[in-house]
Amino acid sequence: MSKSVLQCINPQCGKRYNALEIRYRCDCGELLDVIHDFESFNRTGEMWRKEFKKNLQLPAFFRFKDILLPDLPEEKIVTLFEGDTPLYLANRELQRIFGIKRLYFKHEGMNPTLSFKDRGMVAGVSWANYLGVKIVACASTGDTSASMSAYAAFAGLKRVVLLPEGKISLEQLCQPISSGAIVLGLQTDFDGCMKLVQELTAKHPIYLLNSMNPFRIEGQKIIGLETISQLNWKVPDWFIIPVGNAGNISALGKGLREAYELKIIDSLPRLAGIQVEAANPLYQSYKKNFSDFKPVVAQKTTASAIQIGNPVSAKKAIREIKYFNGVFEEVSEKELLDAKAIVDSAGISICPNSATAVAGMKKLREAGVIREKDLVVVILTAHGSKFSQATIDYHKDPKSTYSNPPKTLPPTLEAIERALNL
Repeated sequence: MSKSVLQCINPQCGKRYNALEIRYRCDCGELLDVIHDFESFNRTGEMWRKEFKKNLQLPAFFRFKDILLPDLPEEKIVTLFEGDTPLYLANRELQRIFGIKRLYFKHEGMNPTLSFKDRGMVAGVSWANYLGVKIVACASTGDTSASMSAYAAFAGLKRVVLLPEGKISLEQLCQPISSGAIVLGLQTDFDGCMKLVQELTAKHPIYLLNSMNPFRIEGQKIIGLETISQLNWKVPDWFIIPVGNAGNISALGKGLREAYELKIIDSLPRLAGIQVEAANPLYQSYKKNFSDFKPVVAQKTTASAIQIGNPVSAKKAIREIKYFNGVFEEVSEKELLDAKAIVDSAGISICPNSATAVAGMKKLREAGVIREKDLVVVILTAHGSKFSQATIDYHKDPKSTYSNPPKTLPPTLEAIERALNL
């Protein structure tokens, strides 16, 4: 008997659908949640926690599968051994700079394709494999395309990627190309690509794997649960998350809500969603107490993965922020690039999108919203190696606060000694 159904997120509608039906929206037009019958497991919170600690040699998705996609047969799982990413305790210098002693960084850039998207794609591609679809597609600002292409390639599925031409890093572009995807660079922004991929998948038998796919969201729930398990089930005071299309914060919130209801955790954290000034519709809505939500035209930003003016999962994100007594904040280009340089210099290589979350955390700490004694976890969404040009440009600019440019010298010992003040 099925343990999961699809349900409209609109509480005034709440219509349910068979989980095996391929659909991404309710008939009323709203997004869908995957709702699970957890009671059928008849487990206490302690029993759930023990289940997550079993078979540690297996990829994390297998261990957490019952709370992610309980109906998915194990033989249909398509994994590249994602998960079990490091949770770094900030060193003393970072603790001093940010004014938080119990500061952690959950580095999702240590996944197989170097971003958190692998958490969603192991679920989304595995579900596609279960459904027997042959072609998958996504619109992307870079990381989604890399992850979908890799997982679909491993599953033997045809893969199609729609990208905003010239608006992602070369490192990100090379990933779907090398994974054998059909890569289409469109002369529009991400929001334009997102509109077209929805039209494409509505008209043809192609499975959509953007975050509006509720099964992909289920895979991303594991980030929060895994983090808390690494903290020996101590719940942070704050999770700080960069926000673009808003799927990640939606997934984190859903997973934590379910864990609290199942008594896996005994308290709730607060959530902070951080946007860039160049693409900040959720922050603007938050300032108006969510009285309305208006998309914006996203402007160019180094944090290109969150350069999204009309996030598909906006309503889900707002739902989670309200439930967790959370906040939205925005940061400038200078603030995020300086934050990236600070964390990079501690030996933790992060992307500009992750740096957006770090910079937002810094602003919230300075404003007193986050306290010095709080236990804070920043979700780092991708690895810095995907954005080498942005890093080089920052450090070559003498106006950058933490500029550390390479020096060109003649090939002599004397020149080296002068450069080192020896």
